[in-house]
Amino acid sequence: MRLSRRTRLAGVALIAAGSLTLAACGGGSDSDGGSASSDAIISVYGTNPQNPLIPTATNEVGGGDPLDNLFSGLVAYNTDGSVTNEVAESIEGNEDSTVWTVKLKDGQKFTDGSDVTSDSFVKAWNYGANPANKQLNNYFFYPIKGTDDVGNTEKGADTVSGLKVVDDKTFTITLKESESDFPLRLGYSAYFPVPDVAYDESGKITKEYGDAPIGNGPYKLTKSGWEKNKQISLEPNPDYTGVHKPKNGGLVFKFYNSTDAAYTDVQSGNLDVLDQVPPSALTTFESDSGVKAYNEPGSSFSSFTIPERLAHFGNDEEGKLRRAAISMAINRPEITEKIFNNARTPASDFTSPVLDGWTDEVPGNEVLTFNAEEAKAKWAEADKIDKWSGKFELAYNNDGAGNKEFSEAMANQIKNTLGIDAAPKAYPTFDELRTVVTDRSIKTPFRTGWQADYPSMLNYLGPIYATGAGSNDGDYSNKDFDKLIQQAAAAKGDDRYKLITEAQTLLLTDLPAIPLWYQNATAVTTTDLKDFVFNWKQKPDYYALTK
Repeated sequence: MRLSRRTRLAGVALIAAGSLTLAACGGGSDSDGGSASSDAIISVYGTNPQNPLIPTATNEVGGGDPLDNLFSGLVAYNTDGSVTNEVAESIEGNEDSTVWTVKLKDGQKFTDGSDVTSDSFVKAWNYGANPANKQLNNYFFYPIKGTDDVGNTEKGADTVSGLKVVDDKTFTITLKESESDFPLRLGYSAYFPVPDVAYDESGKITKEYGDAPIGNGPYKLTKSGWEKNKQISLEPNPDYTGVHKPKNGGLVFKFYNSTDAAYTDVQSGNLDVLDQVPPSALTTFESDSGVKAYNEPGSSFSSFTIPERLAHFGNDEEGKLRRAAISMAINRPEITEKIFNNARTPASDFTSPVLDGWTDEVPGNEVLTFNAEEAKAKWAEADKIDKWSGKFELAYNNDGAGNKEFSEAMANQIKNTLGIDAAPKAYPTFDELRTVVTDRSIKTPFRTGWQADYPSMLNYLGPIYATGAGSNDGDYSNKDFDKLIQQAAAAKGDDRYKLITEAQTLLLTDLPAIPLWYQNATAVTTTDLKDFVFNWKQKPDYYALTK
C-alpha cells in the first residue's frame, strides 16, 4: 500500500505510541515563562569525523553535521524537507530537464572574505567527480554529462564537460539523462562550494584545509576549531545572510565514546543536546525530570552489510541463500521491543516510511520476516553447495546508541536459529570502524545505516547500492539495479515509484545489506534549552537552538 507522507507519519507514530508517549517538540511554545538567550553557546553530541572536513570527501554524520553548519549550498532544506534557494538566485531547467542553468545571488562570501562565484562550485564539483582524487561523494556527480571521461586515460579529460561557467554568477549543468528533481539534491554537502585557498599548486584540496575549512555557511570555526578526538567549536558567521541565521552564540560538537556517557552529561548540564537516546534510557527518558525528552517518527534506516568478497557470501547461489537465511534468522520485532522499547520499527524495505512514495508492499520483503524453519532450510541448502565453516561475526562501533546491545542480541538469534558460531565484534569508535570499512580491510559483516542527504527514496538506494557508488561499502554490483535507478531518476509520480519498487525487489533477492529497522527520532536536552525541533534528516535545526 502506497501512502501519503502525512498518513505515514501518523502511522509510525501510532506504532511507537504503544509503549512510548510522544513528546511535543520544544520551542517558542514552552510555557515556563523563561526567556531564551541568543548569545548562549550550545554543546551538542558528536563523533570524531572520519576524514578531513572536505565537502566531497565526507559522507558520515560525525563530519557531516559540522559541514552542514560551516557551508551553504545552492539550496537549503527547511525543517520539513522542502527546498528554498540559498546561494542560488534561480535554478531553471530546459524542457526535458537535462540542462539546468544556475544563477547566484549577489554578495555571497566565504569567511576569508573571498567571493563565492560560479567557479567555486564548478571547480569543487570537477574535483569531486575525478576518481583520481578518491572523494567519497564521487557518486553524486555521476548524473552529470562527462563524468565518465574525467580521470579516464583514454579520454584524457581534466574537467567535466557537462559543467560550464558562463560568468561569475552563472553556470550550467548538463545531465546524461533527464532528471526532473535534480535541484532537490543540491543542498547536500557534496555540492557545497570551496574557496580557491583550499587548493595547492597541483590543484589538490589540502588536508590542512580539511582540518580547518573555510566555508560560506551560518557558522565558522573558532580559533580552537577542530580539536581531534575532543570537539569541534563553531561561532556565528557575521556575514551570513541566508535562511539559517544562527539564533545562538555558537555550537560545540563534543565527541563521546558512548551515548550513555553523553546522556549522563545532559543530566548534569555538561551537554545541551543528545540527539540519540541510548537503550539504557529508553524506558525512562520521557519521565526523567532532569532532561527534556523528544520522541517522534524519523527517517534513519539501519542495516548491516555483508561484503561480497567474504567467503560463502559471494554474488552467487550459495551467497544469496546464506544472506536470506541470516536475514530470516533475525527476529526484528523482538529486538525493537526488548532492546529499543519500540523506539524502532522493523524494516520492510531499504528506505524510510516518512518519504513520499513509500510502500510496505515490496515483492520479496518476506525475507525480512523472522522464519526459523525457512532460515534453517536455506542455510542447509547452501551447505550442500559448499559446507559452512568458521565464525559469523558482526562488527559495530561502541559509541553509537544501542549498537552493542542489538549486535549481541542479533548474534545470539543467528546462533540459536542456524546452529552456527556467531558473535559481535566491537570497535571502540565510529571512526575506527569506518576506517577499516573504507580501506576494505575489514573481514566481517558490519553495522551500517543511512541518514538521508536529500528527501528522496532514490537517495537511500543509488548512493549505497549502485555500482561504484561512494557509500557502496559492500562493493555490490547489479547492472539491472543500476538501470532501474537511472530510469527512476528521470520518471515522475507513480512511474518513478514503480521503478523504485522493482529496484528494491532486486535488492531483496541479492541482499547486499540486511535491512533491520527504521529509527525513531529520540533526543534529550538540558531543561533550559529551547527551540529544539527535529528536521527531516532526524537531526536538530542547530541554528535555531537557544537557552
